[in-house]
Order: sequence, then structure tokens, then C-alpha cells
Amino acid sequence: MSTDGPSINGTGDVPTVLVRDQSGRQLLCFLEQLIPLEGKDYALLTPVDTPVCLVQIAENENGEDEVIEELSNAEPILSIADVVLQEHDLTLVRSAVTLTVSGDLEEPDPEEYDDDELDGDDEDETDLYEMLIQFRAEEKEYGLFIPLDPFFVVARMENGEGVLVEGEEFERVQPLIEAELDERELGDD
Repeated sequence: MSTDGPSINGTGDVPTVLVRDQSGRQLLCFLEQLIPLEGKDYALLTPVDTPVCLVQIAENENGEDEVIEELSNAEPILSIADVVLQEHDLTLVRSAVTLTVSGDLEEPDPEEYDDDELDGDDEDETDLYEMLIQFRAEEKEYGLFIPLDPFFVVARMENGEGVLVEGEEFERVQPLIEAELDERELGDD
């Protein structure tokens, strides 16, 4: 496979890679870039299904919405989200790295939105989101939001599968991957 990017086969499909995390959860991703570093192949990937995040919506206008990072205690809330999504012929998947939604879902186009139309007015907020669904659970309002910025996953390739790069390894290889991508971009000019 070329290290310049994903190869396209005769059908026009971008190759996919199955990524596993330490817990054994899986996430099917499109291969965007293959980057050889330190004698290993690292892959820059994007999820096939739509990534979403669970957010507790503030009760009043002065409060702040809170992204629920730790999902291990959120199963009762996610079960309600499952039911709401099923009404729209969508399925919530508890994938490696992130929650995803599968089904016939129109992807948001970040260029369609003005800055004042987007959620995430916080100046330090780098990711902008579009609400997919809103629902009530445990007497609080929640929503599943789609990030408008591209959602990338970094994996180390082993035996044709991706192993999620996390923690210290991610901290070490992230700047190397960014430098390689910058170099490739300059080479294309």
C-alpha cells in the first residue's frame, strides 16, 4: 500500500480498517493516511459511522452544557437514547474511542452554519457540534451531538488491523504524525 494516502480500488471505495481499544471494543474506520514511523505503520482514520457525544443540557440559560466523558455510568441514559434513535431508524453503537450512530444519517456540513448558529459559544471551544437528538432521562435533558470538525483516530497497524494509539504512545507520535502530514502537504504544492 502506498504511504501517500489510502489506495482506491477499482470500485472507488476507500479502504477500511477495524480498530480495537484496550477494552476490546471495535470501530470500523476509513483509512485516510498511512504513515510509517519508527519502524511501524500508523494510520490516520475517520469512523465509517457518525461519531457523536453525549451532552447533559443545562437546565437554564446561564448554565453550561456538559459533555459526558465517562460513559461507564451512563448506560441508563444511553438506553433511552437507543430508543429515541430507533424511532428514526438509527442505532447507537458503543464503539472504541467514541459513541457512533449507524443508519441513514445526513452528515452535517460545517460550511452551512454561521458561527452564531452553532452550539459551543465558548471562545476556547475548538469543536463545534450539531444536535442530532434531544431527550429526557433521570429528570434531566440530554442530547447526542455530532462534531462538525473532522473526527480523526490514530491507530498502529498490526496484522491488518488497527490498535488504538492512546496515552504516552499517542503523546509521543502525535507531533511526528503532524510533521509528516505537513511535509506531505507541502510536497503536494
